Amino acid sequence: MNNSLSALLEISITHELNISRLYTMFHDLFEEDEDFWWQLSIEERSHAALLRDQQSSCHTERAVPETLLASSIQDLKTSNSNLESLINEYEKNPPAREEALQTAYSLEQSIGEIHYQEFMTRKTCSLSDEMFKQLNMEDKDHADRIKSYMLVNGMSPLERE
Repeated sequence: MNNSLSALLEISITHELNISRLYTMFHDLFEEDEDFWWQLSIEERSHAALLRDQQSSCHTERAVPETLLASSIQDLKTSNSNLESLINEYEKNPPAREEALQTAYSLEQSIGEIHYQEFMTRKTCSLSDEMFKQLNMEDKDHADRIKSYMLVNGMSPLERE
């Protein structure tokens, strides 16, 4: 595996773990939504584990599904930096319930997460793509689930422009 693919996998793993940390924080803050946040947090950790498995088991770029990862390391680094700042801010000043849900909804439409979901829903062209999808088949599109959860709870998600 070349250095740029290795770096992209590493930053993608960090991105998934940062989102999981945020969702775990929301789990701890909002008792009425704890099951919802816990499930999302576990799924984000699962995404990270699948990427870590790909990182440790592959020796060529062909072993990693070509369209799984976002192509911009810098975009992911920026997103991770923003996530870490957000987590630090929320540790000092916890968000309101609706703000937490809106934040999660926006994050799930961000660079790393939308790319992951696009990969998971596109038609499979290779055996490695299909194997990766089968390993991850229980995960659903988080943005849609968060949006539905907000609507059921009387909140309107703000759509990205």
